[in-house]
Amino acid sequence: MMRSTLTSFAAVAALAVAGPAYAGDGASKDDAVAMVKKAVVFIKEQGPDKAYPEISNRAGQFIDRDLYVVVYQLDGKVLAHGANEKFVGKDMIEAQDVDGKLYVKERVELAAKQPSFWQDYKFVNPVSKKVEPKQMYCERLDNSAVCAGVYK
Repeated sequence: MMRSTLTSFAAVAALAVAGPAYAGDGASKDDAVAMVKKAVVFIKEQGPDKAYPEISNRAGQFIDRDLYVVVYQLDGKVLAHGANEKFVGKDMIEAQDVDGKLYVKERVELAAKQPSFWQDYKFVNPVSKKVEPKQMYCERLDNSAVCAGVYK
């Protein structure tokens, strides 16, 4: 009996370790909140000059499957972008999703009014390469919004 219990435990432990790496497994809302909180702490500890390049690093610690961090200045300028470094430094205030929603404008307006929030819009999933409904979790940090989202 003891041996089968240990074998079962080992199998469960192996699944727990291997689980997040499974390609079809998208990030959860809890993953997004945890990633944003991790990024906020990192920015506070390291300062923006060190933190933003790491957040924008495709091989860095702020990328997990389809989950990545984006940091916006409250005027819509991208300060860091985990999925597309080409957006860094660009004013995205007029960016629209496929339905015409000004999602960056809405996001920075929400960030100016409240310390944290969820926002719905549509965006290209970096894993599937398809436009999908997305929920973005953001926290205001000084004059910025630190965000990470999940695909539904």
